[in-house]
Amino acid sequence: MIRNFRDKSPQIGDEVYIDETAVVIGDVVIGDRSSVWPLTAIRGDINRIRIGADSNIQDGSVLHVTHQGEFSPEGAELIIGDQVTVGHKVLLHGCTIGNQCLIGMGSIVTDNAVIEDRVMLGSGSLVPPGKRLESGYLYLGNPAQQKRPLNDREIEFFAYVAEHYVKLGREYR
Repeated sequence: MIRNFRDKSPQIGDEVYIDETAVVIGDVVIGDRSSVWPLTAIRGDINRIRIGADSNIQDGSVLHVTHQGEFSPEGAELIIGDQVTVGHKVLLHGCTIGNQCLIGMGSIVTDNAVIEDRVMLGSGSLVPPGKRLESGYLYLGNPAQQKRPLNDREIEFFAYVAEHYVKLGREYR
């Protein structure tokens, strides 16, 4: 379901697949060939959400933001780059995810956290507010800690899985 909120309407790129059970509300932009899978909520009601091209937001994920106010003067928008895979039941709240990242199933990334390009975040990890994850590494845990550099095969996997979901989205559309 795609819904307006206040004066904002979701902007959906070309060849995007959004499952009929997903909800996309308000100030949301979804880039070309991206996909949003069953039971996902993307709520850009009180700040903006931007999802790049060829990214996939998998089943049961929740994407939200923080409003501008007394306790958060600038608020916290949610920015997701290109070729990002967001695993099942991930919670992303007011954070920034760079290009070619994999956010493992059940992970939580909180306000003003920054995940640089080409980062793999292991399943069930928690990225606390304001933490920055450096490009080229695997992070894991609660709180997420840098474990080791990514190898070439893992870096190749980012584009592979993104393209897989582009193809799968085409089949579903």
